[in-house]
Amino acid sequence: MSAADIQIQALILVPACAVAAPLLADRLRRRLAVPTVVFEIVLGILIGPDVLGWASVGDFLGALSDFGLAMLMFLAGYEIDFARLRGGPLRRAGAAWLLSLTVALVFGALLNSDPLNGAFTGLVFTTTALGTILPVLRDSGALPTPFGSMTMATGAVGEFGPIIGVAVLLSGNSPTRSAVILGAFAIVAVTAVGLARRPRPAWVGRVMRRTLRTSGQFAVRTLILVLGTMVAAAVRLDLDMLLGAFTAGIVSRLLMAGAAEAEREVVDAKLEAIGFGFLVPVFFVVSGMTFDLESLLHRPGTLLLVPVFLLCFVVVRGLPAALLAPDLPHRDRAALGLYAATALPLVVVITTIEVDDGHLQSSTAAALVGAGLLSVLLLPLLAQRVLGRSAPPEPPADGPRGQAESW
Repeated sequence: MSAADIQIQALILVPACAVAAPLLADRLRRRLAVPTVVFEIVLGILIGPDVLGWASVGDFLGALSDFGLAMLMFLAGYEIDFARLRGGPLRRAGAAWLLSLTVALVFGALLNSDPLNGAFTGLVFTTTALGTILPVLRDSGALPTPFGSMTMATGAVGEFGPIIGVAVLLSGNSPTRSAVILGAFAIVAVTAVGLARRPRPAWVGRVMRRTLRTSGQFAVRTLILVLGTMVAAAVRLDLDMLLGAFTAGIVSRLLMAGAAEAEREVVDAKLEAIGFGFLVPVFFVVSGMTFDLESLLHRPGTLLLVPVFLLCFVVVRGLPAALLAPDLPHRDRAALGLYAATALPLVVVITTIEVDDGHLQSSTAAALVGAGLLSVLLLPLLAQRVLGRSAPPEPPADGPRGQAESW
């Protein structure tokens, strides 16, 4: 079979993996609550070049994967309710992340003698997969609780902090130029937030209501425009698109704040359908297909790095989050640390950039991604066990939230 045929075949197999993943997760949910994302990545590895060789990533699939990553970051930003998180939760989460960053730089220096390359590697250990743990929190019923608020704040900082680090360290710009560029983007972001918080004209609400269930879809199209605009602004300023996508989610939530609850729920369900139903699964399946399994298995020593790196995630990211949490029960602190140490999307992004720029060996990158994959598989499960929730409850039968599928 030619390379072109394999790429065409991938257009069928990737959606097939996306369909199979929630089915597999549902079959296991009464015994073991495994996040759907784990099955997406594992199935991607299975059909990819290093195992069965049934599918490979072409330009079209690669572009869809990039859109999926942008949508993942957008939805992560969109989920953040700063009215709930501001104050104590964000301050403590920020302090925990700064402590994690300090420890991570030491770990990075031990892994790489070059100071700059060590900083690149250390940045991986400060990430939290907010987009991955959000569905777990939502399905378990923990999201509206004080524990859910603290976990959300920890995850938000664990996404935003490393994204800023990516923009500064991995851009190739001098510190002065990076500061100027970030300042320019901050002006764009603050302007967008200010516009989003202004009272909207009456005609906007009328058009949104009229097109909510028609082909017009004014509200959804507007939010996609916000996503494209902020991503374009970030890329134009030589920053990573993740920063633009994450900021777009925050701005979009503010835009929808003035809408009626019923209308907002419908729009939320449509965004989840676009993201979790289409683009985000493509990103995770493609991440599995591009996982460098051959490099990981080439040397036993590299494979042994996977549990070591997993422990690093727990110590560097999870432990500070647990120690600096507010007055929570010990079980909640432990669960918070485990959720905080769950990392994957930004691990994939950062290691990919490092390998492309020659800052990191492919085998070490594969070990880091493997540890991130294990963290997604194991740590949320352990957190649920610690909290006494062995499996998520059955979703409600009615309402847009009950109908929207999460991964």
